[in-house]
Amino acid sequence: MSIDLMKALHENQIRTLTERVRLSLNEDVKKLGFSMPNMIVNAAVSNNINIMIRNGGRDEDDSMNMKKERGVGFVVGDSFFREESRTGRDLGVLAAALHKKRFGKLRVLDAMCGCGVRALRYLVEANADFVWVNDANEHTRPTILSNLSQIRQQEDYEDHENNNMGRRKWVISHCDANRVMVERYLQSDYYDLIDVDSFGSDSFFMGSALSAIQYGGLLYLTSTDGVSSGGHRPHTALASYGAFIRPMPYANEIGLRMLIGGAVREAATRDMDVWPVFSYFARHGPVFRVMLRVRRGKPKENKHYGFISYCSLCGDSRAFSWDEMREICCPCPKQKVSRSLVVSGPLWTGPLHSGSEIEDMLGLAEEWGWTTKEKCSSGGNNTGLKELLNIMLEESIPELPFGFIKLDEIASRGKMSTPRREKIIDLLKKVHDPFLC
Repeated sequence: MSIDLMKALHENQIRTLTERVRLSLNEDVKKLGFSMPNMIVNAAVSNNINIMIRNGGRDEDDSMNMKKERGVGFVVGDSFFREESRTGRDLGVLAAALHKKRFGKLRVLDAMCGCGVRALRYLVEANADFVWVNDANEHTRPTILSNLSQIRQQEDYEDHENNNMGRRKWVISHCDANRVMVERYLQSDYYDLIDVDSFGSDSFFMGSALSAIQYGGLLYLTSTDGVSSGGHRPHTALASYGAFIRPMPYANEIGLRMLIGGAVREAATRDMDVWPVFSYFARHGPVFRVMLRVRRGKPKENKHYGFISYCSLCGDSRAFSWDEMREICCPCPKQKVSRSLVVSGPLWTGPLHSGSEIEDMLGLAEEWGWTTKEKCSSGGNNTGLKELLNIMLEESIPELPFGFIKLDEIASRGKMSTPRREKIIDLLKKVHDPFLC
């Protein structure tokens, strides 16, 4: 806050500005269909005044800070928020709600909550029993409070020393994400879902997140490291995920497999096993998100943690286990192999999604009415969730190989006109299972 600007604003001007912001906030909140206690309104007003003063006193449109997702209203305030990430939040809520239905309980740790919209949606839509809401930036507290105040606390007490939160629905903290998760582990306070929506590489948080997860729980990881997935910084990928990544045509898929592979490696050091529930790539970051099911005991043999080769000469892609490393090759003439063949790994080579869990998510989305397109707060349509889940369902076939070949490349190699995508897909389905078509 600028001291000079504060001096320039007279007391009556501040009073007028405060009242205008208060009236605007109450009006916007009423439109979204929820109410705030006076204490929270006062905190939100103070936060908005500070923002306006930092902006040089400009009276910006406060309604732009008010958002609504799937009927849940929330305030963005001065925190980082991406409306384009809504599909990732939808997928997380669906998986969390199904976990609650399956196991009868859901305790969530949102390690980097931002404005708190994910935590709020876990409480409202997934019916979470308790959510630990953390963000290192303590200046976001008024915004987080204004959102979570929609969920009334059943008992207003907490006993950190004895790890007893009573019947509270949520707790807010402002610490480093690793510190929060390690402290929860030291208190034997384990969570059914840990959401780490980080920027850059997630590898820094994998260990502490796995330590605080409940066996059978869900770990929702993020990476925005599109450079490493593209094979442009192989040594950075090796340091972060234990995988040496080379340039390949399907870099987005490699990014997901690199992230899962890093989690597989980290989990094995803790005598754990992880398996992807779903994997999702969004171009706006780029953002790589994977939801993993964590199980006790590392597998004796992980056939899905190995290497992927790609030949730029013939377009051939293959997976190789550790035992098959000496056999890495392609059908090209031997004298050309050394220049045309690249290998990435170790990384995840298995299915990117769990077919059974995707089916359940699709069913729940239809039950909730989420399969019809809904207008976003910014005016545009959201990503077609039904289409996305159906694609994931088709991609979950265990026999489906990784990677892809562009239709133009098929036409070029076959010296033919470019085939229609739908025709190719239908033919592949018939080859896989004649009864599908």
